[in-house]
Amino acid sequence: MTVKTDVLNRYLFDGKHARGELVQLTKAYQEIIALHEYPPGVQALLGELVAATCLLTATLKFEGEITVQLQGDGPISYMSVNGDDKQNMRGIARLAEPTAGIGLKELIGKGTMVITIRPEKGEPYQGIVALDKDNLADCLAHYFEVSEQIPTKIWLFNNADNTQVAGSLIQLLPDSDSKETQLSDFEHLCQLTNTIKADEIFSLDAEDLLYRLYHQEEVRLFEPQSVNYQCSCSEEKCLTAISQVSPSELISIIEEQGCVSMTCEYCLSTYKFDEPKLAHFIHEPKH
Repeated sequence: MTVKTDVLNRYLFDGKHARGELVQLTKAYQEIIALHEYPPGVQALLGELVAATCLLTATLKFEGEITVQLQGDGPISYMSVNGDDKQNMRGIARLAEPTAGIGLKELIGKGTMVITIRPEKGEPYQGIVALDKDNLADCLAHYFEVSEQIPTKIWLFNNADNTQVAGSLIQLLPDSDSKETQLSDFEHLCQLTNTIKADEIFSLDAEDLLYRLYHQEEVRLFEPQSVNYQCSCSEEKCLTAISQVSPSELISIIEEQGCVSMTCEYCLSTYKFDEPKLAHFIHEPKH
């Protein structure tokens, strides 16, 4: 049986005070790591961050982008995944030193997680939490607790050969019922979700997995959303960055190198601009 992957499923539990999400990734994840020679442990953590960002993006109620960054004093100095409401994802890791480390603590060390949300309409906002939990899933749950005050539980999985990643989320939905009832429903569904096994999440379609987990619940499944690798770099964005460089510096670079060249750190695409393409920036006075 071929499992349908690279999809995010959202669902509600009728009669309960919680919502859920499930994401299963293969192709999109493989395309994100394909161009970079990351060690296995780095691939695994980046995969977890991609799956987590899919789950976070699906909790947002607007059109826009989210960026989740991990920064620390470990072998990975910086890791970032950027996604949008259409579930287009890209990711990058920067290594401060070679590493065979595995897991959040070994790879990031002491650090922080920065979540930046940029709605298409409205002002961007940012949340920062310490990476002081044992794993990424617990750090994300802490983020919701601190920034949103919404009880949330997250599970993240990657398979042994780093070809697939997956994640699940359960989140309390507060309403007019008592807080005790809400928390009871949330904890009950978390206990059921906690029985997910890695071999199940990678071998079963979402519908089959959800039935196995919640067959005694009434689960209302929404239309699945496909997840894709897509880099948002462009010539236009490069020119916007170049517009901040002084004309004299642009002239100096062109004289030395023949053009101004910019390479996207995510997809490694290179954009080159010769003097005619940059004439507007070189000859127009800066204000």
